[in-house]
Amino acid sequence: MSRLFVALKIPENIKDLIIEYRNTIWKDSTGLRWESKEKLHLTLKFIGEVEQSSIKEISDALTFVEDFDKINLSLGQFGFFYNRESPRILWIGLNYEPVIYDLVNRINYELEKFSIPKEKKKFKAHLTLLRIKRTPDESFIKAFNNFKVPELKFVSTEAAIIESTLLPAGSRYKDLKEYKLK
Repeated sequence: MSRLFVALKIPENIKDLIIEYRNTIWKDSTGLRWESKEKLHLTLKFIGEVEQSSIKEISDALTFVEDFDKINLSLGQFGFFYNRESPRILWIGLNYEPVIYDLVNRINYELEKFSIPKEKKKFKAHLTLLRIKRTPDESFIKAFNNFKVPELKFVSTEAAIIESTLLPAGSRYKDLKEYKLK
């Protein structure tokens, strides 16, 4: 079985800037395991566990992604996802063109043919930066919530099916199939 998701790729220079902002906001990384630069992506659809034998068929079903134009994005603000009032994920939001909904809906439609259920939650464009194990100091939360991210526009030119292998030290990602946007 392989654990898969579909993602938009983020340009390297944008990932570098996000890491620079993160390091400016919070200099002490003691006890924090930041997501690596290589793992920063915009998840369009988490597929989950699939049989190895289905990967090619799923990849082929998603070739329509290449019919979509490059997607204009811009950085939003930092935020947190909470679980029982404790922050569990630090993320940076993305502003995007409405066409991204068409892409996400079409991916969901095509994957339903493989008995992969449609996502029930509303799509929220974000990049996960940190998975939080212990509740951080209030100053950590305030530092990210109060930082004004400069407006920065960029273009995503590529999507991919990515395999996520769960390891004791964290997950490892591997691109299985890349799709170039028009």
